[in-house]
Amino acid sequence: LTANATLEDVRAAAVTLSGKIAETWVNILLVRERLDVAWRQLETNEHILKLLRFRFVNSLATALDVLQQEETVAGSQAVLPGLKARERALLNELAVLMGRMPGQVAVETRTLPAVPAVPDTGLPADLLAARPDVRAAGLRLQASDWSVAAARADRLPALRLTARGEFFAEQVPNLFDNWLANLAGSVTGPIFDAGRREAEVERTRAVVRERLAAYEAVVARAIQEVQDALATGYFQGLEVQALDRQLAAARKSNRQASFRYQNGLIEYNVVLTELLNVQRLEQSVVQARADLLLERIRLGRALGGAWTLELDEPGPEAPSTQRSIHG
Repeated sequence: LTANATLEDVRAAAVTLSGKIAETWVNILLVRERLDVAWRQLETNEHILKLLRFRFVNSLATALDVLQQEETVAGSQAVLPGLKARERALLNELAVLMGRMPGQVAVETRTLPAVPAVPDTGLPADLLAARPDVRAAGLRLQASDWSVAAARADRLPALRLTARGEFFAEQVPNLFDNWLANLAGSVTGPIFDAGRREAEVERTRAVVRERLAAYEAVVARAIQEVQDALATGYFQGLEVQALDRQLAAARKSNRQASFRYQNGLIEYNVVLTELLNVQRLEQSVVQARADLLLERIRLGRALGGAWTLELDEPGPEAPSTQRSIHG
């Protein structure tokens, strides 16, 4: 059992590593989408600058209008080098995480994927039993020869988490606390000593208490991580929706401002304010979508996963790590 617990520790490390790889991959796509947006914004700003220079020559725009737009173009250009450097650094980080040298891993995907939804029915808390760290703590508890505690620890409480990371209202709030209390109470119960000396029995009891406390801590942390990931993802989704609505409204305002400026009804600084607001929101929407994807990754990592049970030592025919990653 102790050896199996150590294997679960290895699987827990695999979950952590896979999560880091996925997060780095998403961050690469985030930077690429931000780069694409930045290039489009630069093209737009340069086009507007040409129009303003034409209007200035024809006495339809002021020198201040042109200078302000030149500043906007320079600002758009200044964003690009930092994003390119960030992309290069993330690609190198991904290569190292995959056990390769920097520069040996390519990512062909350029856009963020759709965000997977959380079931409306929520997630049963007993999914946490698949987490390698929970399994490892349970196996160490079983290895202490306390059969009653081990049997009770084998089943997590029948809780269900909503998509918001909350427990369903009809559940007893202290159900988890009661489960822990019952589990701890088993330590005071009888032990099959099989003729062992009393001192040995007490030593076993002390070991059980220690491992039971460790098991309780692991389960509590697992539930907290899932709750946090669900709740953060839920509210992050609301933020994405709100930003989408805000961006749509800002684009309408920008079009209206441009129309009024072309008809001599407002100054160009009003148009510029609306334009910069649109471009800021375009970047914010991309960032918010990436943040939501990262929360989904953290949720998957918090849930562990049965896929870790399939981890085996690579055989002589095992394929090498792919140099190119597709979306």
